[in-house]
Amino acid sequence: MARLRNKNRKMFVKPTSKKKQADVDHITGDKIPKSFVFARGKLPGPLRQLQMNLRKLMLPFTALKLKEKKRNSLKDFLNVAGPMGVTHFLMLSKTETAPYLRVARTPQGPTITFKIHEYSLAVDVAQSQLHPRCPQDLFKNAPLIVLSGFGSGEQHLKLTTVMFQNIFPAIDVNTVKLSSCQRIVLLNYNKDTKLIDFRHYSIRLQPVGVSRRLRKFVQNRQVPDLRNLQDVSDFVSKAGYGSESEGDDEAATVTLANDLGRVNKASTKSAVKLQEIGPRMTLQLVKIEEGLCSGDVIFSEYGTASENGQEKNQNNGEDDNDGVEENDEDSD
Repeated sequence: MARLRNKNRKMFVKPTSKKKQADVDHITGDKIPKSFVFARGKLPGPLRQLQMNLRKLMLPFTALKLKEKKRNSLKDFLNVAGPMGVTHFLMLSKTETAPYLRVARTPQGPTITFKIHEYSLAVDVAQSQLHPRCPQDLFKNAPLIVLSGFGSGEQHLKLTTVMFQNIFPAIDVNTVKLSSCQRIVLLNYNKDTKLIDFRHYSIRLQPVGVSRRLRKFVQNRQVPDLRNLQDVSDFVSKAGYGSESEGDDEAATVTLANDLGRVNKASTKSAVKLQEIGPRMTLQLVKIEEGLCSGDVIFSEYGTASENGQEKNQNNGEDDNDGVEENDEDSD
């Protein structure tokens, strides 16, 4: 007799637990900095795109899918940030005169306010390039940070240096894996104009003396089209230097300690190439506050006479009651 099927039997499905993001670096032992990137007040479309570009830049230790709603104050963000280990806020705002970027350390400050003079979105940077390069695995690791021109000894520049250095995880040069160093954020301070150039690049290595044609052949493992060649040696000898492989500057070459990918082998020289992926900003440091968007003013570019007028103008578009409430879905 056939066995009757039990329709009430339920299938057991093993629950999938989401992997929790580490709070402490397993190599350096330091606390990993995490960030929220959000808006204060209403932003126009291009600045909303800049906000998403900054979130992507701060990956993987930021909330990429941070939900934004109205009604909440800055204190509500702090209540969420504490349990999630968020150490920094990046806040975009817009007044009648200019957009602003505030970078704050939680929970008690300080807060550095930058005026955004110019900016370009990541999509604009990609459209300006002949061969844009931005694979998704670029954002699996945090970027490196390089600061240039901040060593003048002035107190406000020292505070800015410390703030940006602490936004990204520290690295140990003796144990860091080369494969994890795929992006770099460069900030260059011009002491004459007092402006900061903010750039975001991808890092890639190319073996010295190897044409682009050969590199593509090794990487893709596809049979090349040899129909128009007399001999296979023509494929190798036709180096295609110039636009394809670019002249390799000796100062921009490194000797690898271990293999990196299919092309870059240990004990061989490879050229370090940077390609901009955006966003790009030109910033001006205008104010440093002791607390979180409040407290004593440590530095003001406008001076004590005009400081109150500038601060009032800026706060018109950044009042907490008109701010953006943001309920976090994901801190990954």
